[in-house]
Amino acid sequence: MIYPDELLAWYATEQRDLPWRRPGVSAWQILVSEFMLQQTPVARVEPIWLEWIARWPTPSATAAASAADVLRAWGKLGYPRRAKRLHECATVIALEHSDAVPKDVDTLLSLPGVGTYTARAVACFAYRQRVPVVDTNVRRVVARAVHGRADAASPTARDLDDVAALLPGDSSAPQFSVALMELGATVCTARAPRCGSCPLRHCAWRSQGFPASSCPPRRTQRYAGTDRQVRGRLLDVLRGNSFPVNRVELDVAWTTDTAQRDRALDSLLVDGLVEQTADGRFALCGEGDDAGPQGPRRSRADNTEGDDAGPHGPRRSSHSPGERR
Repeated sequence: MIYPDELLAWYATEQRDLPWRRPGVSAWQILVSEFMLQQTPVARVEPIWLEWIARWPTPSATAAASAADVLRAWGKLGYPRRAKRLHECATVIALEHSDAVPKDVDTLLSLPGVGTYTARAVACFAYRQRVPVVDTNVRRVVARAVHGRADAASPTARDLDDVAALLPGDSSAPQFSVALMELGATVCTARAPRCGSCPLRHCAWRSQGFPASSCPPRRTQRYAGTDRQVRGRLLDVLRGNSFPVNRVELDVAWTTDTAQRDRALDSLLVDGLVEQTADGRFALCGEGDDAGPQGPRRSRADNTEGDDAGPHGPRRSSHSPGERR
């Protein structure tokens, strides 16, 4: 059992001042924050989110921007397919929902890039609905406080039921949800939990003497030398040019492994983030038309990416998003 009064009292004094939690933030701006926070630390998201909503405060404003401009504004947040899906999501909301983010979970789930977690997060945080919101932080708190396990097991449909059973029956349920997430992000952390600062009077894991995890150790996700890093290098070149570039300009961005570079470029083309012109040059999506008299662009874009890309790799499942740090 997690008692709402103690958790809410703790949150009232210990919550972080995050800009998307402040009064006056719209449902669209909360949705943008959720896209950005997938597997990305808060410190990296905050400045880009502030610039984004100042430039594109509504779905229609975002939809009116070019896909290339959206990718440029996304910058170094990583997993740039999220930016492309966010642009597609904005277009659907602007055209089919009168520029208003839907309120119900089922309709939210029909939007591009919106999966199980994001749909419930928007319904809860933007529209104050009593729905369970489960991310990695929440799953870890429930595993420890309720089930006495050091770590959460793989995500299952039961996670939603576990959190739904904890929600207060009154209007404080949305605040309880964000407080539970905050506890996991700042106190009940994965590697160095600060149990001495925990506001919960009862924690099954603590009362059982902190039994060790039975889960295999999580592999540290490296970045250096991966295809992700190569993709980022190639995108950096294209973000710095508003017109198609020759292949040699991409080749010099990664000379360590030419086969890896070719594989990364091919994946960017398949994801629809990059386009190739008829004369063999390359550009961000939507900017290959600048090929001019050389002929029309050709694109190998595949827009079937799954939702809520997170440690989330692409998904539309109960897979929970990465930790909000």
